[in-house]
Amino acid sequence: MTAQTTTFANRLLRWFESHGRKDLPWQENISPYRVWLSEIMLQQTQVSTVIPYFQRFTTSYADIEALAAAPLDDVLHLWTGLGYYARARNLHKTAQIIAQQYRGQFPATVAALCELPGIGRSTAGAIVSIAFGKRAAILDGNVKRVLARHRAIDGWPGQTAAHNALWQTAEQFTPKTRHGQYTQAIMDLGATLCTKSKPQCEACPVQVDCLARQQQNQQLYPGKKPRKSLPVRQSVWLVLEDDRGQLLLENRPPVGLWGGLWAFPEVDTIDDIGARCKQLGFKTAQIEALDSRRHTFSHFHLDYIPVVVKGKPQHRINDASPLRWLNAANLEGYGTPAPVKKLLEELYRQSI
Repeated sequence: MTAQTTTFANRLLRWFESHGRKDLPWQENISPYRVWLSEIMLQQTQVSTVIPYFQRFTTSYADIEALAAAPLDDVLHLWTGLGYYARARNLHKTAQIIAQQYRGQFPATVAALCELPGIGRSTAGAIVSIAFGKRAAILDGNVKRVLARHRAIDGWPGQTAAHNALWQTAEQFTPKTRHGQYTQAIMDLGATLCTKSKPQCEACPVQVDCLARQQQNQQLYPGKKPRKSLPVRQSVWLVLEDDRGQLLLENRPPVGLWGGLWAFPEVDTIDDIGARCKQLGFKTAQIEALDSRRHTFSHFHLDYIPVVVKGKPQHRINDASPLRWLNAANLEGYGTPAPVKKLLEELYRQSI
């Protein structure tokens, strides 16, 4: 290891001792389970948003066995609002694998962890270094920004050349000792000082040899993802309401968009409403289309029109059906996507 990489780690660790965050919930009672849970939640999500979710999860599921034993619907319900729901489904799958195949004990190597659903190289590195105290590099979004600026690594991190260069630098800079502290320190540096906009370079412990600072072009790193216009998908949401004020929700297939969550039945166009209601065994009495709304995903926009259809169910729903008549005020145990939850809350406020 070169003198430069050694001094990078040493300076960072000294800074962390005085200025690093040490009171985040997942930094208490450190365990592989708590580190893993926090790392999954923190993917593309801010710390302030994650904290209450982490606290609710660890209150409900104190360990891997409790999470593994929980119904997926309950897990998705706790996850509602955090987004990227595949994370929650993978979380549940991994909990079951570890509980059943590993007797509740997390594997302690990056390679073994990467075999589990939803765990990539960086998340595995964080678990190995923080929870097991072993040497392993990480490369989450904050670390990419720190390293890209410090070494002036060109290109968008999603491109192969930049991706490989960043991982090579991450491996190079990771010290031989104090692995967990270094991992937390470099994540903290990116989260608190080396921020996306207005980085606080004067307070940075490694600014003296930061190439981006020397060139005064910090905003160029990391490189931006090539821009392309997002496609737009359109949908009509059927908000079926019975004579008791209950609403019909449908459990979506386990894979795909909002997999395993509860949402309103959908049709492609307004003209399809009659046929879909007939299919659902619902006799229509009144129809009212609400204003169109937009929900944006990472790869497309969803424009949807909620259509409130009041009427009467013509038959009972059996337990095996993916459909349920539910009260908008009481959805405990039913995970819903954020726009569905928002619409349910809006409809409930209008009903009282």
